[in-house]
Amino acid sequence: MYRSVTLKALRTGVLDELRHSPELVSTLLQEITIHFDGDHVFLDGSDVTTDIRENRISREVSFVSSLKPVRDKLMEMQQELGRMGSVVMDGRDIGTVIFPDAELKIFLVADARERAKRRYAELLAKSQESSTLPELDLLEEEIKQRDRDDEEREYAPLTKHPEAQEIDTSNLTIERQVEIVHNLALEIQRSGR
Repeated sequence: MYRSVTLKALRTGVLDELRHSPELVSTLLQEITIHFDGDHVFLDGSDVTTDIRENRISREVSFVSSLKPVRDKLMEMQQELGRMGSVVMDGRDIGTVIFPDAELKIFLVADARERAKRRYAELLAKSQESSTLPELDLLEEEIKQRDRDDEEREYAPLTKHPEAQEIDTSNLTIERQVEIVHNLALEIQRSGR
């Protein structure tokens, strides 16, 4: 959702203005709709599932997500989704701010280099042109900077909830990650919590 707001700010040309006048984001948020259909993300009625994963969005999303009106609006939207029933959400403040009472909170971590390799592979799969991709070292530094920015932001900083189950995914396949989380969910279901 934060990536969608970032994309809208880029597309409407207001991103640079927001750096100097963050209050302008309120107008942007009044005109925005974000919804999901399976794995697809729709911004103002258009499928932006691929667009929000572009590296330019990754570079800017920490700034946009640090703006309090953005966090407040998306928290409202996320909590509304949660009221609709069982939901799985990911995000940097889902377990601490959005749903601090969630039955299962997972805090995924991975080595920055490994995350950069994953990001590079994702970008390569989309572009098929390695010559146009950022270098691995640059991706790693961008990831580290985004982590620092999110951990140090004033409103809803990135922190691990005390009850969250931390899973280091550095050396785990996606299938193994899913298996671990699934087993934790089954454990909660069996215990009747």
